[in-house]
Amino acid sequence: MFSKAIIALATLAVAARAAPSAASGPCAVWFNVLDDIQANLFDGGECGEEVHESLRLTFHDAIGFSPKLFAEGKFGGGGADGSIMAFSDIETNFHANGGIDDIVETQRPFALKHNVSFGDFIQFAGAVGVSNCAGGPRLQFLAGRSNVSEPSPDLLVPEPSDSNDKIFARMADAGFSPAELVALLASHSVAAQDHVDASIPGTPFDSTPSAFDTQFFVETLLKGTLFPGNGSNVGESKSALEGEFRLFSDNNIARDSRSACHWQAFITDHDLMVSSFTNVMAKLATLGQDRSTLTDCSNTLNDIHHACEAMPFPALDTAPGAATSVSPVPPS
Repeated sequence: MFSKAIIALATLAVAARAAPSAASGPCAVWFNVLDDIQANLFDGGECGEEVHESLRLTFHDAIGFSPKLFAEGKFGGGGADGSIMAFSDIETNFHANGGIDDIVETQRPFALKHNVSFGDFIQFAGAVGVSNCAGGPRLQFLAGRSNVSEPSPDLLVPEPSDSNDKIFARMADAGFSPAELVALLASHSVAAQDHVDASIPGTPFDSTPSAFDTQFFVETLLKGTLFPGNGSNVGESKSALEGEFRLFSDNNIARDSRSACHWQAFITDHDLMVSSFTNVMAKLATLGQDRSTLTDCSNTLNDIHHACEAMPFPALDTAPGAATSVSPVPPS
């Protein structure tokens, strides 16, 4: 049997031959980063806790960007610039960034080891991580963000307890429509909560937390009947399944007239969900950046394999059965 090291080297060699331009120049380093984080950050290419948190970090870093603040003569943040890692002593203390310090400190040594910018590393790790999940997309990755940044202003990251009006307004300020917000929330199909209800860390938002699938969108529309942990918490709504967590914001966005049709469209169309998420992540990952100064290193990701990405999950007939519950994802 071949060792994992030999397989990894062979796979990287195939990717390099297929895309020689990516294997040299500014993209060359990312082959080494890929090998390192797959083995040592994502536990050999799993879709686990580090993937969930890495994907969350891409959003929390990038959404720190406000044209409205700039128009008022204030600093509005640098967007996807890595400031959340560069100034972690400031930004991880923002209430909306609760618990994100763990993944920031876990990722930092990798960025320093490979001498890449924090902004680049955060987006690359998110792209690699989500591709480890069954049905996950292959995201575009552009490299070349500066490692010079300033701390993001507070109150730019939406919170699960926020009203829809407040969330939509914040996202519109950053340049995202309600439809694009719904597409971004596809990330919750492979997400879990740790701090809204700290009594049940690792509780997933749907019944298939390691699969990037449409289950999250249908299960969020089920009538909520219970709280999976210690009762009602700020930012939580009742869930339909034991062991499954529902954010207050997800519950409301799924039912808002401005976003409900976009939400419902994903339930039976995995391809639409993936393509929509891929497009909006390309926008998020370059928020506040000059795309013309970045280099497309997407070919670095060519050796990541996906589970039947060409076919949506099949429709299933329902039948009576035992009560369903979802086991929490154990913290790594």
